[in-house]
Amino acid sequence: MIEKTLKTIQGKLRVQIPTSLHEITLGQMMEMQEKPNLGDLDAISILSGIPVDQLQNVINADDFAVFGEHVLSLSHQIKYLYNSDDIPKKITFFIGERATTVKVMGNLSIEPAGAFMASREIIADEISEHIKTYGETDWQEHFNPSLKACSQVLAHYFFCKATGKPYNEYEAEEFTTEIKKLRVTEALPISKHFFTCYPSLSRPKTGFWHQLRRRWKEERAYRRSKSLSISTL
Repeated sequence: MIEKTLKTIQGKLRVQIPTSLHEITLGQMMEMQEKPNLGDLDAISILSGIPVDQLQNVINADDFAVFGEHVLSLSHQIKYLYNSDDIPKKITFFIGERATTVKVMGNLSIEPAGAFMASREIIADEISEHIKTYGETDWQEHFNPSLKACSQVLAHYFFCKATGKPYNEYEAEEFTTEIKKLRVTEALPISKHFFTCYPSLSRPKTGFWHQLRRRWKEERAYRRSKSLSISTL
């Protein structure tokens, strides 16, 4: 952390921001990624938790220079984090007054079935959107999932493990609130695994009903063609 007390038109303001990705939550990174035209004061506000209107009352704009250097450094660090394979062995959630430590399994299988299917849709939609924008050629080399999609997949993956509750799609989606509290250095390597190591998840599966209808149509077409063949003999 770097801390500095700045003079404002109303007195003094103590500003403290992280200098390492280990000190930043996924939620903070999401705010910066999702905010259009992110400015210096916006970034400092998100990282320090101080509203922009309070920062705007600092007398000397040059006082922010030291923070700007660290914000730039953090932006470079996040690029390398996307390529990290250092998956944490356990994650601790602080839900209310209760701390729950969840062991991250080596195979990182998504379960139960509801969580798997929800995650599959999120991953497929994210990859489809990327291909639609940038093209299908070598898409895997340039693909970085949005932090929002990462948080959604992690919410479905961790919900049952962290809460002890049976799977519920809507409650799992709401669990993103807890996912955003994780350190970005914990969250990104795990979520990256699902987007890069589960290629089958990137393709939407045909549902049982659609498969049955397709086979039924194929069978009808086969019988019709067979009937026509016989009638022409």
